[in-house]
Amino acid sequence: MAGRPREFDRALALAKARDAFWTRGYEGVSMADLVAALGIASARIYAAFGSKEQLFREAVELYETGEGAFAVHALAASLNVRDAVARMLEEAVLLYTRSGQPQGCMVVTAATNTSADNAGIADWLAQHRRARTQAVIERLRAAQLAGELKEEADVQALGDYYAALLHGLSVQARDGIPAERLLALIQPAMAPLALEMKN
Repeated sequence: MAGRPREFDRALALAKARDAFWTRGYEGVSMADLVAALGIASARIYAAFGSKEQLFREAVELYETGEGAFAVHALAASLNVRDAVARMLEEAVLLYTRSGQPQGCMVVTAATNTSADNAGIADWLAQHRRARTQAVIERLRAAQLAGELKEEADVQALGDYYAALLHGLSVQARDGIPAERLLALIQPAMAPLALEMKN
């Protein structure tokens, strides 16, 4: 007599899919890879998530509301703007270089280059990255309005700079640059913002 099928844990399956996509990217993960990673048949994956693309989108949302939410929390913290941006960068390094875990930022690395068939995925992730950049700019603008930054400070240029650095940290982490080196670059990287702070 056959045993009963194992109870399906959707949340656990989604977390496993997130890690697979985070590690190898959208196109680097086949349905066979998902079957192996999740430990369930492809039919159950389709029944639970609809498609590989829908599963990927849910996995990204899981990342952004979990590990990837560090930037949102840092920028919203009750800190001066310099400390908030520094915390965002520090927490990025700690996340992106965790031992035994996927390296880098899932939103940065999961689909930077795709086939024409998957251009929609690449565009969707680009929108997420642009939203992160805008969040940094808005935090700097709020600091300027609050009198923390000089009136003439170019908050858009500063925001673009720190967003580029944030995304660059992901690439460096994927390339194996250790956390101590990445953490060491944060202090000099704060110099442009320090120059725009009011005394």
